[in-house]
Amino acid sequence: MAMDSSYGDEFAVGCFLSIKTTLGDEFEGQIITFDKLSNILVLQEGSKTGPRRNIRLLKANYIKDFTLLGQAEDPLDHKKCYLDLASLQAREEAAIRQAELEAVRIGVGVTSEAQSVFDALSKTLPVHWDKTVIVVMNEVRVSSPYLPENVIGGTPAANDRVKKVLEFERKRLHARGPSQ
Repeated sequence: MAMDSSYGDEFAVGCFLSIKTTLGDEFEGQIITFDKLSNILVLQEGSKTGPRRNIRLLKANYIKDFTLLGQAEDPLDHKKCYLDLASLQAREEAAIRQAELEAVRIGVGVTSEAQSVFDALSKTLPVHWDKTVIVVMNEVRVSSPYLPENVIGGTPAANDRVKKVLEFERKRLHARGPSQ
């Protein structure tokens, strides 16, 4: 018989349970918390201690049967919890660097069409914004309205390459229509 929220009092923090679900899963875990409103049981699987733990969220309705194996202290005792601050700081720094890289790729004060042209050029060529001008390979400049005739500077080969990419992107944008 599936469990309902009326059994919430039996799910005390720290209890070790052996659980069988209506879906056929069987596992053991320690209760971290039980939310009566959502009827969700949060369990730490197995009896593993240490820096890494498997956590399972289980809707109590899916519990077919359970056996109380024992009671222990609160599994979230802050004295026993471990956070690798160096790893967390490294992840934060990497996320900030990635966000900064992505931010410089977004033109300020340009149309979505101009951004699409920039993005198309950036797939094959090194580009960056100089206010509203797209600078390609640090020598070719493309200004609004970002048409092949607005390409100036650079070697003739670089200039021609940028013009070809612009022509292709303009055709592609035109084929997609104004809805995009």
